[in-house]
Amino acid sequence: MSKEILLLSGPNLDLLGTRSPEIYGTDTLDAHVARATAAANAAGYELRHLQTNFEGALIEAIHQARGVSVGIVLNAGALTHSSWALSDALAIFEGPKVEIHLSNPAAREPFRHRSTLAGVVSGSIAGFGALSYQLGVDAVVSILGR
Repeated sequence: MSKEILLLSGPNLDLLGTRSPEIYGTDTLDAHVARATAAANAAGYELRHLQTNFEGALIEAIHQARGVSVGIVLNAGALTHSSWALSDALAIFEGPKVEIHLSNPAAREPFRHRSTLAGVVSGSIAGFGALSYQLGVDAVVSILGR
C-alpha cells in the first residue's frame, strides 16, 4: 500500500502571503506545504500537494487518489461552504480525510459557518493559522496509526 498523503489546496490559496494577511497570515502556500511535507516525512509518509482554483480539478484529484493515497488533507477555501459535489467526491474516498482552515470559519461571516464537507470528513482543524496544514497531516497520520 502507498505511503502517500494527498494535500489539496483550493481556490485563492495560491495567493496566501499577500491575500488578507490580517486573516490568513503572511506565510505563503509554499511555506505551509513545506511544514506539512516535513510532518509527513517525519512520520514515514510522502506528501503530494495540488493547489487549484477549479472545483472540478479538486474532484478529479480526489477520484484519482482512491487506491493511491492513504489519506487526504483538504483546505477547500470557500468551496467548503458551497460544494456538495466536493462533499460527494470525499464521501467515496475510504481513507481518513481532514478538513483544514487557517482561520476559524465559525468566528467569521455567517455564510462560512456551514461546511458541506463536515459530514464526510474524519474531522476539521480550524483557526490555527500557520499550524493548520501541519496539524492536518498529524491528524491523518494519527488516524492511520490507530
